[in-house]
Amino acid sequence: MRIFDPHIHMTSRTTDDYEAMYAAGVRAVVEPSFWLGQPRTSPASFYDYFDSLLGWEPFRAAQHGIAHHCTLALNPKEANDPRCTPVLDELPRYLVKDGVVAVGEIGYDSMTPAEDTALAAQLQLAADHGLPALVHTPHRDKLAGLRRTLDVVRESALPPERVLVDHLNETTVKEARDSGCWLGFSVYPDTKMDEERMVAILRAYGPERVLVNSAADWGRSDPLKTRKVGDLMRAEGFPEDAVDQVLWRNPVAFYGLSGRLDLDLDAEETAATATHQGNSILRGGAPAAAPTGR
Repeated sequence: MRIFDPHIHMTSRTTDDYEAMYAAGVRAVVEPSFWLGQPRTSPASFYDYFDSLLGWEPFRAAQHGIAHHCTLALNPKEANDPRCTPVLDELPRYLVKDGVVAVGEIGYDSMTPAEDTALAAQLQLAADHGLPALVHTPHRDKLAGLRRTLDVVRESALPPERVLVDHLNETTVKEARDSGCWLGFSVYPDTKMDEERMVAILRAYGPERVLVNSAADWGRSDPLKTRKVGDLMRAEGFPEDAVDQVLWRNPVAFYGLSGRLDLDLDAEETAATATHQGNSILRGGAPAAAPTGR
């Protein structure tokens, strides 16, 4: 079973997770930029985070045989903080970078006017940069949030077939599917979907335009949920082609819309002796040479 987790926050995970994911069949991930739990107080903290998603984290993933890409954005929660909104002005210089395969996570948290503004602005940035968009639907008032999201998408320059609406469930799947957007489902303990509910949705609606992710992060989550969905699909009699479509071909197709998806790992980068900007993933190894300068 080959697996592409299209939404996972590996910055919050350990090397043990990477090893377990590889053993389970995960060969590619997309890491959306998101709220880190501790509120950020300046735009500069976003830029360091974006640089990590474009540099260190792809290097760390490659050391474990996994191709890593990212999506970048001002996330919905922090779109409400005036200290963070200048990030919108700086995003264009990041959205041109090769490792960025979508604008995201964008969307709604509390459905405020500030979130309206940030969502519309970032959908326009996606259209301007030829990128698809990953949209976060709110954890509360899901159906109202989805409808508000779709209204903004319809008013934007980005066609629905270049939008992935994530964190869907039984109450939102039909309207999301009818909109023409791609459908994202987070299989996450307690607060989102579980394997059984996910397989029931796949049985009812089919595998077309469906992406299943773990959304694993700093909370109580499981980076192997994608594999567990695949195992249950097999146990419930889904053909191997449907499993492969949901867990591999659909995420490849969606993020491939960026024209930047590269699933071939560089052998030099994956070597045990490789370093990123002079740093190795090995603790206790020889320190990198100190930078020289005047």
